[in-house]
Amino acid sequence: MTTRWQVYLLHCNDDSLYTGITTDLDRRLAEHNGELQGGARYTSGRRPVKLLYSESCESRSSATKRELAIKQMPRKAKLVMAKQTTEQSL
Repeated sequence: MTTRWQVYLLHCNDDSLYTGITTDLDRRLAEHNGELQGGARYTSGRRPVKLLYSESCESRSSATKRELAIKQMPRKAKLVMAKQTTEQSL
């Protein structure tokens, strides 16, 4: 079985954005929201967090590269990317 990596973008309670990677998005969101142990130190003081965007990647390497690319994007571009993806799925 091949592990699918996902890159995700969260909207935090303080209106900041957080980008990360995972192989289990549901578990990771629960960790970020304090429902399970773990999660990033950054999000622990900014709960609750909401998922804005996610995309699948073939490998950890490609997910890490995409995560870095998203982190380097201006905030407005991240929000536009999330909005366009949400509109396309409707």
